[in-house]
Amino acid sequence: MASHWIARPTGWRYLNLGFMIFQTGGLAWLISGRLSDGGWDRVLPKVVVTALLLWHMVVLPIVIALLILAVPVLLAVSLGHRISNHKAAATSTSTAEGPTLSRRHFLGVTTAVVPPLVTLGLTGIAMSQLARFRVRRLVVPIANLPAGLHGTTIVQVSDMHVGRFTSGRVLQEMVRVTNELGGDLVLLTGDLINDALADLDQGIELARAMQARFGTYLIEGNHDLIEDGAEFERRVRACGIPFLLDESTVITVRGTPVQLFGLSWTRAHQNRDAAIAHAVNTLLGQRQGDAFPVLLAHHPHAFDAAAEAGIPLTLSGHTHGGQLMWNDHTGFGPAMFRYWSGLYTRGSSRLVVSNGVGNWFPLRVNAPAEIIHLTLVRG
Repeated sequence: MASHWIARPTGWRYLNLGFMIFQTGGLAWLISGRLSDGGWDRVLPKVVVTALLLWHMVVLPIVIALLILAVPVLLAVSLGHRISNHKAAATSTSTAEGPTLSRRHFLGVTTAVVPPLVTLGLTGIAMSQLARFRVRRLVVPIANLPAGLHGTTIVQVSDMHVGRFTSGRVLQEMVRVTNELGGDLVLLTGDLINDALADLDQGIELARAMQARFGTYLIEGNHDLIEDGAEFERRVRACGIPFLLDESTVITVRGTPVQLFGLSWTRAHQNRDAAIAHAVNTLLGQRQGDAFPVLLAHHPHAFDAAAEAGIPLTLSGHTHGGQLMWNDHTGFGPAMFRYWSGLYTRGSSRLVVSNGVGNWFPLRVNAPAEIIHLTLVRG
């Protein structure tokens, strides 16, 4: 019955209209709720928000691009049909409306059904991804690593994005996996929350529950500052978790002093890389010569200044591994960042960029969510 209804001349138009009303109305609801601070955008189920974002940010741009590319082809086909019909009319007065109408019906049904089906399929994939993450184990060789730190383990947890897409059981799994990894340090490299301070208490509980032999330390990311950066910083400072905001701290790990540097999010919108480099160099003015330095910087481009200054290890996030990647070297990652996923080397300095364990956007392609387990070795 449904297929018969869709095949009717007006059936596919109603389906298209209903889909577009849902998408347009849903997007208006999200935007107005967010801008007005009314909070009503948060009442939409996760699956609905996922479908809205995937249509507007993935499927619709692809459809528009395909239509633009198809215009010359459609014009050529239309011209060919006009010529053929003109020749046919010269030899016969009969018409053949049946095939033309069937072709129109087929195109109409395809136009109506394919976008919702693609959006629904991507939504299903995205919803299954939101509950999963991997543990990525990296061995990081560092020249001149103090002997006492050989074999030191660090659990890097980045981009938790507690909020709309990262909530519920997956947060409990983050804590369980992090604690079972039994790292010497747990280092959280920014974006504790997705954007809303209403989720900060839950984010703080998440960070407090993560345990390491020599402590858990936290820096901020850009998403932490979206609603009210000053309030985020005030509340995190007050919660008791070591929070490094353009600050450093010296701790003893396996009998060896380690100095952790925490870089704040650089708010410059122009010449960002230069601003990041300046912030790194200013922060490193606190460096103590007898301690092994580790830089925590949400944006991975901080690595350039850190390497110039001889910092042996930098930990970053922010990129989500490129989020949508065709393969390891093609996609949004390399298009937007010099470093986007995994281990990088520059001279004797090392950078580790985490794909992040949470999500601000529901779909990942070849950029899986992850917690990183690092083992430092001399080499």
